[in-house]
Amino acid sequence: MLIALISDVHSSIEALEAVWKAVSGADAVLCMGDLVGYGASPNEVVEFVREEMEKRPFLCVRGNHDNAVAFGLDRGFNPYARESVRWHQRVMSVENLEFLRRLPVRQLFTDDTGRDYLLIHGSPRVPLDEYLFPWLPDGEFKSVLGYVRQKDLLVGHTHVPMLKRMGERRIINPGSVGQPRDGDWRAAYAIINTKKEPPENVEFHRVEYDVDSAAGKIIKAGLPKFLAMRLYEGY
Repeated sequence: MLIALISDVHSSIEALEAVWKAVSGADAVLCMGDLVGYGASPNEVVEFVREEMEKRPFLCVRGNHDNAVAFGLDRGFNPYARESVRWHQRVMSVENLEFLRRLPVRQLFTDDTGRDYLLIHGSPRVPLDEYLFPWLPDGEFKSVLGYVRQKDLLVGHTHVPMLKRMGERRIINPGSVGQPRDGDWRAAYAIINTKKEPPENVEFHRVEYDVDSAAGKIIKAGLPKFLAMRLYEGY
């Protein structure tokens, strides 16, 4: 079984479509949230996801930007993010906003070997807002796993790919599809191959996409130019 891991699409239909071609052979797709925010194609991204959910197993949790757009909860966001959230609320369809509202905060997936995965955007301690960066001390990751029964915790939010091994347990972040922040502008995703034994059965990948189109749409929409320019730098 091939399981595609994606996260933090951030309203980039260009990046999502590029990743989708790369994961066309996957048996299931697991998304750790933030379908929207920052980018200029929120309706296109949500409608793409809604259609694809009818074709194969596809689980998605709610991210902090999904939450902010869906419920108007943008307190604590920086000015760029807040402006984007409010623009999203103006342009998104009622149906797509309702889809975001219905996304769960946590999801559980079981693969064909019986191994369980917990999907969450931030962390089990603070589901929407805690950042689990790769450079945190091991004690933090041990604390986080104390909230989880499953061997694999799948997260997003940082926009930085990560595989943290704690004995037989793992915390995996596939990185960001639409707004990477690890210095590589290409869209990020990961694949778990259940024919291989964990922890060696996860691979991280990057794929190029039409960044000019994604950035141009942001500028045309009147969103902060910074949100367009950062796409080229991967930060």
